[in-house]
Amino acid sequence: MHILSFAATLAAVPPWVANWLTPVWLLGIGAVAGLLLLAVLWLLVAALSRLPGVASWTQDAEWARGSWSGRILAPILSLISPRTAAEVPLAVREGPLWPILIITVSFAAFGIVGAALVQEPGAALRSLARLPVVGEQTSVREVPVSEPENPQDPLSDRVAHVVPLSMIAAEAAEIRFGSDQNLEIATRPFVDVKAGATIEVLANEPVTWIKGQQTASPFLETDVTELHVRNKGTEPARLSVTVVSAPPIPEVRTIPITALSVVAVFVFYIVTRTVAPRLSAIALAAYKNEVSQPLFAIFMVVGLVALFAFIWIPFYTFGEDIKVLKDSGLTTVLVLGIVQAVWAASNSVSEEIEGKTALTVLSKPIGRRSFIIGKFLGIMWSVAILFVVLGALLLLVTAYKPIYDARESVTNDATWQVCHMEMTYVVPGLVLAFIETAMLAAISVAISTRLPMLANFVICFAIYALGHLTPLIVDSSIGQFVVVQFLGQLIAVVFPTLDHFSLQAAIAGGQSVPLAYLGATFLYGTIYCFIALLLALFLFEDRDLA
Repeated sequence: MHILSFAATLAAVPPWVANWLTPVWLLGIGAVAGLLLLAVLWLLVAALSRLPGVASWTQDAEWARGSWSGRILAPILSLISPRTAAEVPLAVREGPLWPILIITVSFAAFGIVGAALVQEPGAALRSLARLPVVGEQTSVREVPVSEPENPQDPLSDRVAHVVPLSMIAAEAAEIRFGSDQNLEIATRPFVDVKAGATIEVLANEPVTWIKGQQTASPFLETDVTELHVRNKGTEPARLSVTVVSAPPIPEVRTIPITALSVVAVFVFYIVTRTVAPRLSAIALAAYKNEVSQPLFAIFMVVGLVALFAFIWIPFYTFGEDIKVLKDSGLTTVLVLGIVQAVWAASNSVSEEIEGKTALTVLSKPIGRRSFIIGKFLGIMWSVAILFVVLGALLLLVTAYKPIYDARESVTNDATWQVCHMEMTYVVPGLVLAFIETAMLAAISVAISTRLPMLANFVICFAIYALGHLTPLIVDSSIGQFVVVQFLGQLIAVVFPTLDHFSLQAAIAGGQSVPLAYLGATFLYGTIYCFIALLLALFLFEDRDLA
């Protein structure tokens, strides 16, 4: 009865709705997995905190904070203390984790109930189970020389040698062959092979077979347990075979990435709150103050309305509206995030210094380092909420846009794979935009320790413009002059090279951003934020607050 009801529900859903919601459902399953991992971690911490002696160890480490061992041991033991386990629900409810939790739970709820509305949910879950075992594997085999089957007839076919190799047809995405002799390779005995369904490998000339790109019949039609190889050379061949396998539905990689992202955000906040409670208190106060401001709500509403409007705005690009939508959406989120960060830095640091509020805060057992770093973290948490809300909507809009364009042009509906591909292209752009915003926020915090809001905005705008224009000036014909080139390189060293984070055009054009590039930009952004905060501490250290 339940199966019939499920089938009837699926049949009643229009295909374009299922194609749009399938990528969203994958995000929902990732949210479910992330929440389950967080629950397991919380239960594990709660269980460890109840072990005999843990409470006394934590107290001993707290008393020993004056020693080097105590300084290292105390934060570690505080993570598994009974106090930490008890404060996790409070930390989730009162800080930036609460809106993030609401969005995550919303996606997770759709991941649970949306299986009846999407394409191939069972196949996707089976592909997810295969994800840990797929990848790239290389094997090297020696193949003897193949003699003619009929020694009396030199033109007869050569003897084929069997080389053991296991491949699942549905998962083999790419196969690379290399040899030092001429070879002919098939996946079954040559007498059963159709014409053109073999691979010719010349000596020292690697050959790559990619599934779905063969002009003749497919090389790989069924599961393979062995290869049949004819060595046409005069010496034994050294055959190397590299099999790149992927799950039948490779889009399921979205699920673990989403789950790990959710876990990373929650764990980072809990660890920061536990290890640095005073700094976290400053950050929490700054976050609450910024999100309660009317300007934050205005930025949120403007972003939501703009992203919704981008669906229906005709960009007159002759079928390429999706590119302009991605570019415009990323730029909108970036600009709103930067303005929010700079304004919040001026409001939280400069105005509190001028209004003597900072003097009141620092009269308590809170150092100036905790004050500056806590303000920066609080500002970034408010920016993170802006990015999470607008970013989630941008993903939904981007997944729907190919379907909307296809229906407007009266063509075939876009497949859910296309919707998923366009949606995932946006994610690296959001990450790069957030890193760029964090760099400008750190600079703004440093400026706010000495200058008021207007000067802060002017300087940050100038740094933003120079960060994007300096590489263009250096690479242009004007940059060939020694003085211009020197000044450009000097500016590029002193100020952040923000052009490295502006990949909207490439992302809009469907170019994927390598993971190594994201890692390099993250490291660059982290180092620059660290330097900017050191400058902020230097400027704030001797600032007269009275």
